[in-house]
Amino acid sequence: MKLGLLSTANINAQIIQGAAETDRVDVAAVGSRDGARAQTYAAEHGIPRAHSTYEELLEDTDVDAIYISLPNGMHHEWTMKALAAGKHVLCEKPYSRHPAEVEEAFDAAEAAGLILTEAFMYRHHPQTKEIERLVREGAIGRLRSVRSVFSFALTDLTNVRADPELAGGALMDVGCYCVSGARIVAGDPVSVLAEQVVGETGVDMATHGTMRFWDDVVAQFEASFLAPERQALEIVGDGGVLRVAAPWRVDWGGELRLERNGNSERVEVELANSYRLELENFAHATEFLASPLLGRGDATVQARTLDALYRSAAEGTRIAV
Repeated sequence: MKLGLLSTANINAQIIQGAAETDRVDVAAVGSRDGARAQTYAAEHGIPRAHSTYEELLEDTDVDAIYISLPNGMHHEWTMKALAAGKHVLCEKPYSRHPAEVEEAFDAAEAAGLILTEAFMYRHHPQTKEIERLVREGAIGRLRSVRSVFSFALTDLTNVRADPELAGGALMDVGCYCVSGARIVAGDPVSVLAEQVVGETGVDMATHGTMRFWDDVVAQFEASFLAPERQALEIVGDGGVLRVAAPWRVDWGGELRLERNGNSERVEVELANSYRLELENFAHATEFLASPLLGRGDATVQARTLDALYRSAAEGTRIAV
């Protein structure tokens, strides 16, 4: 699969490295609004072609698929343009907080016979699959609660993450992982309740959320730009606890531990590059050799949940999802 990078965002480095580890994907081109920047970036990373506009990249007939790493608020616009140009799309998370945009994009992809998938790289890692398996097979008994955190200190308020016009904010940037992490073991939430700390630029610098699921399962999370770098996931059942030290950025390192009957054991997890696995799944899907791990259903529920959390914080009440 010949992949084009739409932008020169920092996250591209992970995709370029992932592509270098597989024979399924070649990074064939990069597009930027700054032609000189595109040329420099292509030279630095060994990318064959550089385009001075995003539109030029979409017109490149030697590109099969587009990776969109633009700021959140630009995801939908450029996904729709890429699909209209006949390209498969891997769009960086979160696709959108607006369910109608998600539906529109997947309608367009399906009508064109193209693959669209949301780039939640951690979902592809063997650790995540092991967590799902352990909960599904009853290793911790009946699921009762989920607690998670993802935070880092954002001090530069000129960063796109702090721009409300580009759909910035802690919930969109890191909270989406906490929402997704609860959903992989608890299913679709029934209702949510949220509190936000809004910063001077107008985005949420922190979101603290509670999500209620079927069967009386409750998940709580903290997503923050105001706290030190932290990530963790705790999944509690009536017969044990799973503690995940590095649930989202597995490459940061940390153990997966299963606690039950007074004992704590380390669960062995295969080492892997989440981005390589994500790219391989995407490539296989574009060749119709496999289904994309993350499709319309997952993206739609994710957007509905994010939207409900924002509305709950704004209205000060519980919101049905």
